[in-house]
Amino acid sequence: QAQLVESGGGLVQPGESLRLSCAVSGSIFAIYTLGWYRQAPGEQRELVATITSGGTTKYADSVKGRFTISRDNAKKTVALQMNSLKPEDTAVYYCNGDLRVAFGTTASYWGQGTQVTVSS
Repeated sequence: QAQLVESGGGLVQPGESLRLSCAVSGSIFAIYTLGWYRQAPGEQRELVATITSGGTTKYADSVKGRFTISRDNAKKTVALQMNSLKPEDTAVYYCNGDLRVAFGTTASYWGQGTQVTVSS
């Protein structure tokens, strides 16, 4: 099995920064695309950013130029650097990974989520 554990959420003021991290653990054979999604109250979960195993990134239009996704394949981690945060960035942020576990098939795994609140 696989586990994704997020850290780094919190309460910040508009314009400030936060860095989220996600660690992948378990009997992992391969890690493909990793990503961050978010869900605000009453809203559907939406893509924030993804990064492939080769380093190709994709961002939601709402975060382009403010957020940066990165990964460390050796450490099996993915991070989301969030700058110039806005109140509308407030949400629970989820780490996602397309993983192939040992002796298993490739599947999508989710972390438990971490709360990010941007408020003055």
